[in-house]
Amino acid sequence: MTELHLTLIFLFILFTLLGSGVWVGLALFGVAFVGLELFTTRPAGDAMITTIWTTSSSWTLTALPLFIWMGEILFRTRLSEDMFRGLAPWMAKLPGGLVHTNVVGCTVFAAVSGSSAATLTTIGKMSIPELRSRGYPEYMIIGTLAGAATLGLMIPPSLTLIVYGVTINESITKLFLAGVVPGLVLALMFMGYVVAWSFIRKKEVPNLGEGLKFWDKVKESKFLIPVLLLVVVVIGSMYLGFATATEAAAFGVVGSLVLAASQGSLNRKTFFDSLLGATRTSTMIALILGGAAALSLSMGFTGLPRSLAAWIDSLNLSPFSLLVALMIFYIILGCFLDGISSVVLTMAIVETMVRQAGIDIIWFGIFIVVVVEMAQITPPIGFNLFVMQGITGHEMNYIAKTAIPMFLIMVLMVFVLIAFPELATYLPETMRGPR
Repeated sequence: MTELHLTLIFLFILFTLLGSGVWVGLALFGVAFVGLELFTTRPAGDAMITTIWTTSSSWTLTALPLFIWMGEILFRTRLSEDMFRGLAPWMAKLPGGLVHTNVVGCTVFAAVSGSSAATLTTIGKMSIPELRSRGYPEYMIIGTLAGAATLGLMIPPSLTLIVYGVTINESITKLFLAGVVPGLVLALMFMGYVVAWSFIRKKEVPNLGEGLKFWDKVKESKFLIPVLLLVVVVIGSMYLGFATATEAAAFGVVGSLVLAASQGSLNRKTFFDSLLGATRTSTMIALILGGAAALSLSMGFTGLPRSLAAWIDSLNLSPFSLLVALMIFYIILGCFLDGISSVVLTMAIVETMVRQAGIDIIWFGIFIVVVVEMAQITPPIGFNLFVMQGITGHEMNYIAKTAIPMFLIMVLMVFVLIAFPELATYLPETMRGPR
């Protein structure tokens, strides 16, 4: 049986299960079981149990539920209101005005959240009412927020980068380092779009008057201090080599609990709600990772990844052509699957192809995250679109249209990364911290 036939069989089983409404993780287990039973002599049960245990007992993976819990705790604090109060005075006089608070707020919260959905919900409940009350156009409020919230996937601590690192057995700290500069560059590109809009459609930008004096702005900035301290503790401890990603996550949980308590937001209900929310998300991701590990094992025994890699190699594609093909592939896949599912579902095959082409695997992690970010705002399954619909009540098509400029900026960011790979590789190569 050729690799083409095997691929078609795997895909048919997978999309049949997904189309019938089976959870992504269980669908991956189903494909793995069928592959081992039909195409190998290895006992499926024993092989899958061993692989699932090995994957789930990874020490690196413990960072995932801790970072998720930290985001859940912060989501239940007054952090969003304080952030707007601290950011607004500095953003008001920039071209485009307070729309920049969407981008900057998402960038700051992404550095303590790691989740696109948590970033969108937290910043959205802060900025949408404020920007509406000041007369900003609805399409700019919605579009910039939906797009900028995807920074939660790239700027450390990124849940997607943790999953990617565990899947390919790479250093989480290095991946976090690699995501810093591209994340900031993408945020600046989003802000550039807001500036361009303010010049092209000047009449749509509200006049907010004189604004605060410099020292009044400095006084209002005190409301940013708690979240900035948390960023320093979590991210700084990793970059300076004091802590691993898992240890930094533990610091983040303690810091977020202290922050919630100091704001008066921490009580029995919020504590258990945050714990339950983190448990739900963590178990969902763990199920997907376990299924992906079983599927990788199954395909490894069939020899499919090696065969496909050899076939790709025979096409003599340049690294650039391969990356463009993968970008299109992930954009299409992202229309039907969430980002984490897309990563774990494909890595068994894609990793081999990428290594064969000589592409830096740390750099490729950032490439993957940018492309997965696009999937967050593409219908019909763009997760940010669902979250935004729940917040605003707008139709899905309207939200998707407002996010098109942000989607195109992310496409541009892919080519910027390809042209300047040092954006992602410089920090991991120059800074040495614990794994």
